[in-house]
Amino acid sequence: MQTAKEIMTKPALSARETDTVKAVLELLAEKRISGVPVVNEDEIVIGVISDTDIIRYAHQISVVPLSNLSGWISPYAEISDLASMRKGFDLLHRTDVSQIMTKKVYTVHEDAPANEVAELMNRRKINRVPVVDSDHKLKGILTRSDMVQCMANL
Repeated sequence: MQTAKEIMTKPALSARETDTVKAVLELLAEKRISGVPVVNEDEIVIGVISDTDIIRYAHQISVVPLSNLSGWISPYAEISDLASMRKGFDLLHRTDVSQIMTKKVYTVHEDAPANEVAELMNRRKINRVPVVDSDHKLKGILTRSDMVQCMANL
């Protein structure tokens, strides 16, 4: 059975809790990924931030007024509403990662068997799992894509 260390993506991209959401958005867009672990100054995983966290927060602070359930802006939006959107995006961009990251994070040790990682991801309905060493420092990340690749190579 393969271990997390054998199939993880490494090195894992990460964010710091003091990074801005704008910096994370740029990283996610540039690398075409949907989330990253959040680490402290000692490289210990303290959370995860994903596109879902960012979208949820953007909705909470009404970044896009007059949007319907589909997420599209209403054709009836006024110029003043567009100015309000700009203010919302400015607030979103200045927000620290620590304010919106998911703090309850599940990690696995490098030696964890791949099937246990798959069970964890399925049971907790998570898309990515940071892989850590015995000091709890980030070593890599296992994503759904990594798991599919592992299954394809069996």
